Amino acid sequence: MAMFNLAKREIDLKIVYCGPGMCGKTTNLQCIHKMLGPQQCGELVSLPTLNDRTLFFDFLLMERYISGFKTRFHLYTVPGQVQYALTRRAVLMGADGVVFVVDSQTSKIQDNIESLKDLGEHLRFYKKDLASFPFVLQYNKRDLPDIMPANQLSTMLNTMNVPVFESSAVTGKGVAATLNAICKLVEKNMDSGMAKNKR
Repeated sequence: MAMFNLAKREIDLKIVYCGPGMCGKTTNLQCIHKMLGPQQCGELVSLPTLNDRTLFFDFLLMERYISGFKTRFHLYTVPGQVQYALTRRAVLMGADGVVFVVDSQTSKIQDNIESLKDLGEHLRFYKKDLASFPFVLQYNKRDLPDIMPANQLSTMLNTMNVPVFESSAVTGKGVAATLNAICKLVEKNMDSGMAKNKR
């Protein structure tokens, strides 16, 4: 949920990168951290397990100005492994938008389907619905050989017709476009929420 500090003219927004284990969520944040200068983002904090998978979350603070307000986007990832369901739910609390990172490899389609279902269940716990929530899909690992065609992935995963971005987080392709899209959707949702409150 957007946090406003009118006295300081500051807004804090939370975007969470979700998806199955090893799909490229952490690599996205590492790429964003490299692309942005020190004036735009803070330190990348990571809490990995022994086998280098993210146990709790990665966190990256990114700043920009929107309508005269200093706006901080707090970017998080959640652990994709099945056993960390409660951690995913905790990190999703207060989220203003979600990027679902799809592992494009043919062998991973079932993992993607189950992870997307899991995301929907966690958001419903917070009385949010993916159909009306700022949400984009990123088809990652498009640089690998054995991947599903994007239209097939969309048939199986994009039933709500949300924006889709093909990417390779290791090369940076599609990472900035994904981030810009979710930021714009979050801003639009925030603006419409403020307009309703003024009525």
